Amino acid sequence: MIGQLSDALALTLRDRNRFLLSAGYAPVYSHDELEAPQLELVRAAVRRILTAHEPYPAIVIDRYHNLLDANASSALFTKDCASWLLAPPVNVLRLTLHPDGMAPRFINLSEWRPHLLGRLRREVETSGDSELNALYNELKAYPVLNPLPESRQRSAADICMPMRLRDGQRELAFYSTIATFGTPFDVTVSELAIESFFPADTATAHALNTEGARHHRALEMPASARRHVGGHRDDEHGEGRP
Repeated sequence: MIGQLSDALALTLRDRNRFLLSAGYAPVYSHDELEAPQLELVRAAVRRILTAHEPYPAIVIDRYHNLLDANASSALFTKDCASWLLAPPVNVLRLTLHPDGMAPRFINLSEWRPHLLGRLRREVETSGDSELNALYNELKAYPVLNPLPESRQRSAADICMPMRLRDGQRELAFYSTIATFGTPFDVTVSELAIESFFPADTATAHALNTEGARHHRALEMPASARRHVGGHRDDEHGEGRP
């Protein structure tokens, strides 16, 4: 009966465990740390996805939007961000919207900010999670920077809203997709999300394909800012190995 109710309510694995506990039953789903030996295959799979996505950025986050790992090209997003925002745990929403983070580089901040806040608000409403709610209230209170002038108008040809960033004298535009594990039986695994960014125009594709991951490796975010889900470690000189 509890299983049928959980299915009908589309409860997460975390909430299914709580439901079982409240009914006097033991939790069914494991809840291991990502670094646990039994999740080695999961970590390896995530690392393969990140590496294969080069030279385009890709990141891994948990249910609170904390950065767990990222490929080398993701350092493109962290240029000029305050060092304190890159101290662990790095919250990617805070990094994106804070005035000391990526916000000043956004060309379409007036579009992207409400998109992120709206998505987070829906997560809060669905989960009732107090930590997510605190994050939402924090982000909503950030001062709204004057958006940079729009370089072009949206057209009917746009298939979805891109993330448009100023990178020096050029503009880069990205779409993103979010992947999750399809049949998880562990709470931690069920809450992993891999966000992969793709060029939204030919200029961005040309720029990243021409420069390749080699350029971004020089800019790679500090290893301390992420939780190496692939099991790789820093070498003795302190250089991260993606």
